[in-house]
Amino acid sequence: MSALLGWILTNPTILAIGAGLVGALGWGFRQRLAGARAERSKQADAEAAARDVADQVDNEVGALPADAVRKELKSWARD
Repeated sequence: MSALLGWILTNPTILAIGAGLVGALGWGFRQRLAGARAERSKQADAEAAARDVADQVDNEVGALPADAVRKELKSWARD
């Protein structure tokens, strides 16, 4: 068994193939992490845009007089 292991560890072709496999796995893992990071960034941007719209709506509703708000809400009420 140790002779086989010694042959594998000293054979440059086997070492090159092993290094290529490890490198490919490492590259794939890095790409996966980069994709996850990009997706989180995209979701954070979408949430920030949604918060901006919500803040604009709140500001516009807050700027309306109380009578106008009641009138608008009555038109939305379900019968």
